[in-house]
Amino acid sequence: MSSLAASAMEYVVDAAQRSVLFLDVMRQRGDQYREHLAQTAPHVLQYAAELIVDGRTLDEPVNYALVRIIPPKGVEIDSERRPFIVVDPRAGHGPGIGGFKADSEIGVAMKAGHPCYFVGFLPEPMPGQTIERIARAEARFIEKVISLHPKADGKPCVIGNCQAGWAIMILASLRPELFGPLIIAGAPLAYWAGVHGKYPMRYSGGLLGGSWLTALASDLGAGKFDGAWLVQNFEGQNPSNTLWAKQYNVYSKVDTEADRYLDFERWWGGHVNLNAEEIQFIVDELFIGNNLAAGKIEMSDGQKVDLRNIRSPIVVFCSEGDNITPPQQALDWILDCYADVDEIRAYGQTIVYTVHQSVGHLGIFVSGGVAKKEHAEFSSNIDLIDVLPPGLYEATFEAKNEETASSDLVVGQWVMRCEPRTLDDIKAMGGNSPADERRFATAKRVSELNLAAYRKFLQPWIRTMVTPQAAKLMQELHPLRLQYEAFSSKNPWMGAVKPAAEAIEDKRKPVSGDNPFLAFQELISKQIVHALDSWRDAQEAVSETVFLNLYGSPLLQASLGIDPRSEPSRRREMSAEHRALLEKRIAELKAKIGEGGLREAAIRGLLYIGSARGMVDERSIEALRQVRRDYGGPRSTLAEFKMLVRDQFFMLILDQEGALAAIPKMLPDSLDQRRGAFSAMRSVLSAAGEITGERARRLQQLEGLFGLDAKQERGALVAPFDPKAKAS
Repeated sequence: MSSLAASAMEYVVDAAQRSVLFLDVMRQRGDQYREHLAQTAPHVLQYAAELIVDGRTLDEPVNYALVRIIPPKGVEIDSERRPFIVVDPRAGHGPGIGGFKADSEIGVAMKAGHPCYFVGFLPEPMPGQTIERIARAEARFIEKVISLHPKADGKPCVIGNCQAGWAIMILASLRPELFGPLIIAGAPLAYWAGVHGKYPMRYSGGLLGGSWLTALASDLGAGKFDGAWLVQNFEGQNPSNTLWAKQYNVYSKVDTEADRYLDFERWWGGHVNLNAEEIQFIVDELFIGNNLAAGKIEMSDGQKVDLRNIRSPIVVFCSEGDNITPPQQALDWILDCYADVDEIRAYGQTIVYTVHQSVGHLGIFVSGGVAKKEHAEFSSNIDLIDVLPPGLYEATFEAKNEETASSDLVVGQWVMRCEPRTLDDIKAMGGNSPADERRFATAKRVSELNLAAYRKFLQPWIRTMVTPQAAKLMQELHPLRLQYEAFSSKNPWMGAVKPAAEAIEDKRKPVSGDNPFLAFQELISKQIVHALDSWRDAQEAVSETVFLNLYGSPLLQASLGIDPRSEPSRRREMSAEHRALLEKRIAELKAKIGEGGLREAAIRGLLYIGSARGMVDERSIEALRQVRRDYGGPRSTLAEFKMLVRDQFFMLILDQEGALAAIPKMLPDSLDQRRGAFSAMRSVLSAAGEITGERARRLQQLEGLFGLDAKQERGALVAPFDPKAKAS
């Protein structure tokens, strides 16, 4: 037999075996889907959990629940460390993706020693459940966690993934006192934002005529919206993966890929429902209305949602590779809320963002690589973020190696830095022109008119015709559900697949990697992916062109009351009330510039010298943490220390010359105390590397302000800081 014929025979045997094994994986997926649906509280959490609060028992019941994650064997938790609360997205799927595996948001937080809690939900909403009611329930959950950790060094860090991100931001603006740092992963907050040629999902509302279709889908569901439609929208963004690559990857690697595929599909196929009121709020107020950053969302008690009310640090994690929540949608709310960084500081806000270069939407909170890097660093350095002076920062990461200075102060495998940024850095990512803003405003107005027409003329008839039984049947016949059912053991045609697969596993003959027919198979697969991607790109280009031209029509805009010549700006001015509070606060800080002792003088000096470097390094903060522990004494809690840092930071901004001039008067007479404090300052500043340039000049300036003669004190200052010499 020729070599080519032998290769062909080898490939045919392998392909036939792989086909049967692939069908068996599909059968397992279908059976897994049915088992998942049969559970009362289906989830994909890897960790054991203890129910703390069942939202169904609240005065205003919701289908959400708070659970405590039970640490696995070998993981030590410090109950006095800041607790973490992971809130999973209810965007069509069931809960658990934040604790999907060991390398996950929950996993890395527990490895850092933090107690962990999880907010999940049941498949069916409670009657009358709304987004506002859910927010109140989540506030109760956070209050409960706070009560369980009265000695914790800081309020809970809350992680909101995707849909949960904007929900947590809404709650934090209404109840800012409940929150420690917020980590918002892959969450859209500025829904119109984007750039031409990318991210076409933002055009969907306008191309479909607005939210009337959302109301129709809810009416066809007898008052409930099927989350499978949301999942289908996500899948439509990447047809090559949905229609081919995902399945082909299993088929081509069926010996090794089945378990990973089935684990993910257990979550991907766990569709949940939303009440009509919930989804209508989401679409009208957020996706099409874009009212969150504009401050136009109002609660039933009249309280308006203003993101500027949030007092906790906000960490925004997004990715260039995310076509569901691109960086513009994750970050442009900052441009809507603030004129510049000084205004961010005026509201006392700390915003840290990081932009991944390639990971997709789901990878932001399920990728093991992301968990080991970004989420692990955020968890390990959450106290660093909490004490950052107000402003806008970008978190950057550098791999730790043998040449890393003070590597013993680096917690993980990466060195995290927070580098100051301005609004120009966000604008440089691209965004909407005034013409684009008019287009989206026009689409919003068309949506309002179409929804009103539907509610008046069609909705009464639809609601009369749709029975609960018909709604259930339509839900069961949804294409995404049928694909699971069709390949499950419920299908009699699949009965022979399992024994055939078991027989093949005993006689498996994988094809060799250099088989030419296998190479041809890969080539065909790549061509299919390319064809589907090309089709998607063409479709997206047409969609964008239609949207831009239709809603950019001056005639349509004028007919809807939108001036075609206007240059709309969504940025809000600071209220007179906040400006008055700010002026009062400025006067108080200026009056206190000369107050304080050695502790205040040392922090002021550190901020003055550190500002010359233009970034904050985790090594410096870890050194400061050690100094605070040894030198600061038990009187200083993290909250008190944070306020101390902020006060000294603002004093330097308001009157740098006066703040520095006041330092000698704040120091004790004891030379040993001043020398000890200055040595501690020097150790903190040198933790991230040698002190050079402007920082060295400022350090010498502080040396004089501390009354330490450089020539006489040089040797003493090199010695390690002695905690026994600390000030009272």
